[in-house]
Amino acid sequence: MRRPSYRQFALFTTALTGLLIALGIYTSATGSGLACSQQWPLCDGGVLPQTLPSFFEWFHRLVAMITGFVIVGLVAAAWRGDQERRTALYATAALVLLPFQISVGAITVTFNGAIPWGYSVPTHAAHLLFALSIFSALVLSTLSAYRGHYERSAFDRSRLALGAALVLVSVNFLASRVTTLIEYGPAGQAVFILTALAAFAALLAAIVWLPETPLAQYRPGAIVAAGAMFLVMLLGRDLVIYTDEARLVNGLLYLLGFAATAVVAYAARGGSGGDRPSAV
Repeated sequence: MRRPSYRQFALFTTALTGLLIALGIYTSATGSGLACSQQWPLCDGGVLPQTLPSFFEWFHRLVAMITGFVIVGLVAAAWRGDQERRTALYATAALVLLPFQISVGAITVTFNGAIPWGYSVPTHAAHLLFALSIFSALVLSTLSAYRGHYERSAFDRSRLALGAALVLVSVNFLASRVTTLIEYGPAGQAVFILTALAAFAALLAAIVWLPETPLAQYRPGAIVAAGAMFLVMLLGRDLVIYTDEARLVNGLLYLLGFAATAVVAYAARGGSGGDRPSAV
């Protein structure tokens, strides 16, 4: 059986990290994050959980541990293999951020126990910011690893990524707190973050690929759209009191993200497919 390539390994690691983020948000939304008697890394006074809620938190920690080791393996494979330095550096950035993510995650489940400010908005914000930063670094490492191995041109890939982002931003909007079409419970929040991460990843791909096309001047539009989706993910995680004003800001961010993506996608629709070298 042939061993997976680094590209496949990187893609798997990125997808696993995205699923871990969704699992963490589901666990938090069910209230299970505090179910291990305010203990970390132990749970209910021991290694194994004693209740169903504590099992959710314990399972989340287990998947997080596995993901951490997978990221370590990815970095080792990047530096020991024939990957470009940039590819290895992106993966290493994810690994450097990992201890901070683990530490803040441990703090968030103390609920003002061992650490007085443990269960608070700043620590939850930091936890999510580290998670999104790790995910971004892994997406970039994966995209870098695939350079020179695509069957489609950069122009075609950019057009597909922008089209996918348009659809995903729309679906994510329907799953957000701006609308009331989907109940924003644990399952709804997991759907929200998964679609947001997918849209964000598609926009990152467009940002990387556009400089290799005649549409390089539209790259700032993709950057604006990605930034808007990044902020949308933060607003979707109860990091602010969700007042009518917060809902308005959230809606405007969606409008900005969708409009910026639509402009670049429309330009790609009417453009030509001649690629050009890029230093990105």
